[in-house]
Amino acid sequence: MRIGIMTGGGDCPGLNAVIRAVVRKGLATYNDEFLGFLDSWDGVMEQRYVSLQESDVRGLLPRGGTILGTRRGSPYDTADGVDRVRKCFAEQKLDGLIVIGGNGSLTVASLIFEQTSLPIIGVPKTIDNDVYGTDLTFGFHTAVQIATDAIDRLHTTAESHDRVMVVELMGRDTGWIALYAGIAGGATVILVPEEPFDISKVCEQVANRHRGGRYASIVVVAEGVQPIPGTMKLPEYEHDQIGRPRYGGICVTIAQEIESRTGYESRVVQIGHVQRGGTPTAYDRILSTRFGLAAVDALHDGAVGHMVALRSSQVTTVPLSEVVNKERPIDLNLFHEIGSVFFG
Repeated sequence: MRIGIMTGGGDCPGLNAVIRAVVRKGLATYNDEFLGFLDSWDGVMEQRYVSLQESDVRGLLPRGGTILGTRRGSPYDTADGVDRVRKCFAEQKLDGLIVIGGNGSLTVASLIFEQTSLPIIGVPKTIDNDVYGTDLTFGFHTAVQIATDAIDRLHTTAESHDRVMVVELMGRDTGWIALYAGIAGGATVILVPEEPFDISKVCEQVANRHRGGRYASIVVVAEGVQPIPGTMKLPEYEHDQIGRPRYGGICVTIAQEIESRTGYESRVVQIGHVQRGGTPTAYDRILSTRFGLAAVDALHDGAVGHMVALRSSQVTTVPLSEVVNKERPIDLNLFHEIGSVFFG
């Protein structure tokens, strides 16, 4: 087979490991030929690509980012975008395209498959861990470990100065990173997008901790959290090219409210893009490798229009149509079960 590979959306630890696994598997087992399209769907539409041989993927397992480059956007941003994708398949004689991406990229892949029947396989990635249909996405464990390491370091400086540290983590619509890193890092409060918060209760939890003899508090906040209407004013967010709020900075507002209401000095820490950069953890390297191997097999097995997925420790495939336009929220039962004992 002559197979294309592309990476879409935000970068994520483990992308290169998937590319490596796809190429190694395809060459060793099926004698496939691989084209790596540059800069996501732009590279497909513009037919910008590099040939990928075994020598090109050596050393990629621990390397962060993506050697193919990535961008946001899709063929649907232009009137002739889908036709240009069709043209690319025809002129490059592609037998399949492996799309490694998050919710946005997989939605585009599903739409193109439905409209054109072009042979496409999806591979789910995102540090947010919010792709429906899979138990985990690679990149998530790496982001959690980076955030947990940062929280561990913040405990000592907070205790030294009797401060409240408000730590903002990535998480537009779901709070997976905030929940896991907050639990692992021993946070006082965890705020997630799935459950609107009351700032007065947050302040009460912080005050109770200090009254109990502890001299530092860590408040972990997902960037997309929302207060209960009328309880706190939100920052004014800019909007991205598709009209979504460009979140970031709510930690500042929360810290100001905590300090003014409790009197405890409060500082903010935005971990930001550090969460998605650098080398993937051992777990994410393994998961990425398994996904890459499974993607090649799925294409040869004719499971086009599907996404590889992890379910109960086994890698399988699910139809892309069952994945798109759905969110995978955190387990609120876990959130409340742990919160009832450790938060506040």
